[in-house]
Amino acid sequence: MIYLDNAATTKTAPEVVEAMLPFFSEYYGNASSIYTLGAASKKALNQARRTLADCLGAKPEEIYFTAGGSEADNWALKAAAEAYKEKGKHIVTTRIEHHAVLHTCEYLEKQGYEVTYVGVDEKGIVKLEELEAAIRPDTILISVMYANNEVGTLQPIREIGEMARQRGILFHTDAVQAFGQLPIQVDELHIDMLSASAHKMNGPKGVGCLYIRSGLKLRSFIHGGAQERSRRAGTENVPAIVGFSKAVERAVRVMPEKIRKETELRDYLIHQIYGKVPYCRLNGDPQRRLPGNVNFSFAFIEGESLLIMLDMKGICASSGSACTSGALDPSHVLLAMGLSHELSHGSLRLTLSEENTREEMDTVAESIAEIVGRLRAMSPLYEDFVKSEGKIGAGKDIGKKEP
Repeated sequence: MIYLDNAATTKTAPEVVEAMLPFFSEYYGNASSIYTLGAASKKALNQARRTLADCLGAKPEEIYFTAGGSEADNWALKAAAEAYKEKGKHIVTTRIEHHAVLHTCEYLEKQGYEVTYVGVDEKGIVKLEELEAAIRPDTILISVMYANNEVGTLQPIREIGEMARQRGILFHTDAVQAFGQLPIQVDELHIDMLSASAHKMNGPKGVGCLYIRSGLKLRSFIHGGAQERSRRAGTENVPAIVGFSKAVERAVRVMPEKIRKETELRDYLIHQIYGKVPYCRLNGDPQRRLPGNVNFSFAFIEGESLLIMLDMKGICASSGSACTSGALDPSHVLLAMGLSHELSHGSLRLTLSEENTREEMDTVAESIAEIVGRLRAMSPLYEDFVKSEGKIGAGKDIGKKEP
């Protein structure tokens, strides 16, 4: 098997599993209890909080553990909207956010809030001029993802953070795809809230965190207990939190080499696909993207068919966000970038890890070329396109040249 869907989830690292095991059977006490067994769990929680804080350049008391990135996004947006509604009820975000943000914004709109969805350019980078123009006197929150989960494009977070800070507006970033993959310092980037998830970085599923800058007046998200400094009730998932902490330690340790290797493999795979498959398009910025992200659109094919046939060859990939797999609608991210419905339907996302090899990239590129050729051979539209020498059809916005 060749696994190329690391943006959906990653393999839990052996050292992470090893760190978690004692907290299932040996140190299983409730961290809120006062006896010695519970104290061991409490100590592990405190250490995990410090580890995550150090990674972000934050304070331990600014880290709140959640059940994952989606919960963290919901908490940030809903709590900020409620806490600052007296100042205003306007929120600014982008059209390419994860649905955890977009659907939360839709919910808030039904509660009487106004949301402006800023556009992106053809490479998926937010239009700063449009974002600045969207800010109003009653704007209370800007939420822009750090790195897009589909096309991997990195956003100008520092510039957006400065823009928000100068105007006294809260700035939240969904960093689920970037945390543990790239160095992030919240103070340098003027970030007020940041969402992260463990399973995107070789940690366990079902645990994440929300960074909340000290001084923000955010209320409890889950009521019922005093956990997480009375802001998020519920017995802490100590084994998962310990695993998250160990995954962060590992990520910091291997990050420079991981970035180097994944970037090299990414660029090699892009080059191979361009060399073997005509009428394809790399989606996202060629350089300003996550090290392990490759996203292509292939004219005259359906992405789902490509995925199924790749799976038959033992290659795991995706057509976009794992949270929307099975949906018939084309990617909202690609549509926002200006791609046609037809071209968006022919997209393929390949997300690498440091364990992948150049030989695997060769196999993947050859498999894609073979499958795309077979699918196009069954397409009357492609036949018409070839006969007309590329003057009609869905391939009109497809380039053959590598960027």
